[in-house]
Formats: sequence, C-alpha cells, structure tokens
Amino acid sequence: MAELPAFPRRKLLLLVGAAGAAAALPGLAACGSSVGGGSSGGGGAKALKVGLVVPRSGVYAVVGTDLQRGWELWLEGHGGKFGDYAVTTVVADEGETPQTGVPAVQKVLQSDGVDVVVGVVNSATALGVRDTIAESKKILIVANAGAEDITGKARSPYIWRSSFTNGQISSAMGAHLAQSGFKDGVYAIAPDYAAGTEVIAGFKKAFEAGGGKVVGQAKPALGKTSDYQPFLSGIQGSGAKATFCFFSGAEAITFVRQYAQFGLAKSIPLYGSGFLTEGNVLPQQADAALGVQTTLHYTDQLDNPANKDFVAKYTAKYGESPSCFSVQAWDAANVLNRALRSATAVDGDTISAALGGVGTVEDSPRGPWRFEGQTPRQTIYLRRVDRVGGKLVNAVVQDLGQQSQPA
Repeated sequence: MAELPAFPRRKLLLLVGAAGAAAALPGLAACGSSVGGGSSGGGGAKALKVGLVVPRSGVYAVVGTDLQRGWELWLEGHGGKFGDYAVTTVVADEGETPQTGVPAVQKVLQSDGVDVVVGVVNSATALGVRDTIAESKKILIVANAGAEDITGKARSPYIWRSSFTNGQISSAMGAHLAQSGFKDGVYAIAPDYAAGTEVIAGFKKAFEAGGGKVVGQAKPALGKTSDYQPFLSGIQGSGAKATFCFFSGAEAITFVRQYAQFGLAKSIPLYGSGFLTEGNVLPQQADAALGVQTTLHYTDQLDNPANKDFVAKYTAKYGESPSCFSVQAWDAANVLNRALRSATAVDGDTISAALGGVGTVEDSPRGPWRFEGQTPRQTIYLRRVDRVGGKLVNAVVQDLGQQSQPA
C-alpha cells in the first residue's frame, strides 16, 4: 500500500493551501537558534532538525495528515525531545508523485539542512531518493512506502522503515486462506500498478506454498475504474470460493460497495490487505463492509495498554480514531528517541548503528516489534469488520504471529 488514491475525509479542507509549504511545527522548536547538525543551542542544549516529508496536497494528503498527527502527538507527549536532543520539525509537501516527492526530500536535506528525514508515502519516491540519502549520509525512516526493494535489493544502511512491506501484509493472508478451507480456489484482484503487483505476488506465493490454487486474476486500471461489474462477473464465473483483493482509498469504497451490491458477499467471502477497510474508508463503505476480513499490522481495537493510551490521546486531540499511518509515524519518533538516548552524534552512520541496537519496541500501539533487516518484524492481525457500539470497526479475529519481510 505504498500509494493511495483520493477519498473524502472530514477536515480535508484543513490541507488546502499546504502544497509546497515547509514550516516548523509549533511547539516543537529546538532551544536556541542552532538547529542543524545536532549542535548545541542556547544554554548548551543539543538540537536535532528533522525533515517530515509527507503529502500535504494531492491524492495522498489524507495519509500525510495521519502521519503528521502521529509524529506531532509523540513529540508533544515527550517534551519535544529525542533523548537529550530538542527537536525542530520542518514539514515538506511530498505531493503524490516522485516528481514532487524527490525534490521535497532534496529540499529538506540541502536547503533546510536537516539531520534526519522521516515520512514518504510513495514507494517510487522512496526508491528515487535512495542515492541522495546515501550521498548525504543522513538517515531516512520510511513511515509508509511499502515497496519490498526499499529494504531489499535497494537496501541502504541509511534507510530504515517503521511501517510494513506490501508482501508482508498479503503473504500473511495467503498463508491463512490456504489453511482455512479455500485451497480449491481464490480469485485475486488489485489495481494495475507496482504496489498492486507486489501485493498479489506476495499473496500467491504464500497461498500456493500452502497448497492453494488461484483460479483467476484481474488488474483494473488504477484511478480509472469506477465500474467493477465486468470484474465481478469474472469472479462469479471463476468458481472461486473466496476473493482476495488490494484496494485503498476511493477505489476501496467503490469496490466493497459494488461487491456487496452484486451479491457476491453472500456466496464468495471477501478478503484483502488491511488498507481495504482502514481509516476513513470504513464508515463510507457502511454495511457493505460488514464481514470483510483483512490482514494488517494494526487496528485501533488492539487490547494492549500502549494502544489504549494512544487511541485515547489521539481521539481526544483529533476527534477521530487513529489509523495504521498515525502509528507508523508515532513509531518512527519512538525508535529515533531510543536511538538518540545512546547515540554520541547525529550523523547517519552513528544513528544507523544506534537504530540497529534498539531491540524490541515493546511500547508500540501495534504491539511489540523489532527491526529485522532495517524493516519491522511485527505481528500481523486477521481483522473482521464488525459493528461495535453502533460503529464499524476492524475487530481482531486472530493473532497471526510475527511476520518478516518476505524473502
């Protein structure tokens, strides 16, 4: 789920005018005027300057909002510091493509002189700045982009991830469905772009390894498909016992609604990667989403102390429940704090070594996780859309255990 199509959201107008802006977040400024290079500010305080590169305009702006909220909330609750370093955050607009995202990362590195970069929603942007990050020898913590290569073939010692990989999420569902009576046939469908391709590949590999058979596959055009009836007819005629899909944003809303309207939900249950029902798409899908099952590394329904505290604080401040995107940015701040407790400097090599030693992050809202190959090894949850207290939620059905990035 590296990239998301647009979808409506309350308070979206708050993002208007944010395009191209880069501003220090209020209340998070470092002491004194020296904010770069981890230098001392007034009174000898150490300072750290972070570039938060997230979409503030375009189709991914809603994800950028959740990321920024998670980041801000962590800092507000910890005195605006990582270890002994007072933090200044410079926010830059990633936009929706590498054509805007890559220059945004270059700007915070070169013009703003940040010590660390956090964020990046678009996988192509994350891959596109790999060499720039390596040349700068500054740390990038990817707080969303799910492309496998970021921490795989294109791995760099300066790029870490606090989110997920596309295949990590979908392979968990593939293994689960292979064990759940669906070996005789699952239909797979996802938009025709890089993330959709990775998701389906991860699902098929795990599903077929468990003895399952994919009886059909479709790749609707990304951002251009509003009528899924031809694809639904294909699913109906395939003999599939279940459907696995990957959609997000507006397309997730449309697909889930039409799947139910077509009558398939009653005979061919719908499964997917968790972004299918994550965040504000769920209330817009309404009753059509009831019973849909997904895999993801987070739901606001997790019953652990860290999540209960996080949900309470997030909801009190923003008036709505957090999403996995908020948690991913929260945890980016969390691991930077852990690293900078022991780091003797803020250059990329020192922070990278410190990140490698943070161990298990036991106080994350998602549950305990740790870095493995610079990306989270984390619990993936099987979730089902239920109505609880009059509200649709992604209820936890099963803990599927700790999952690594697929080999």
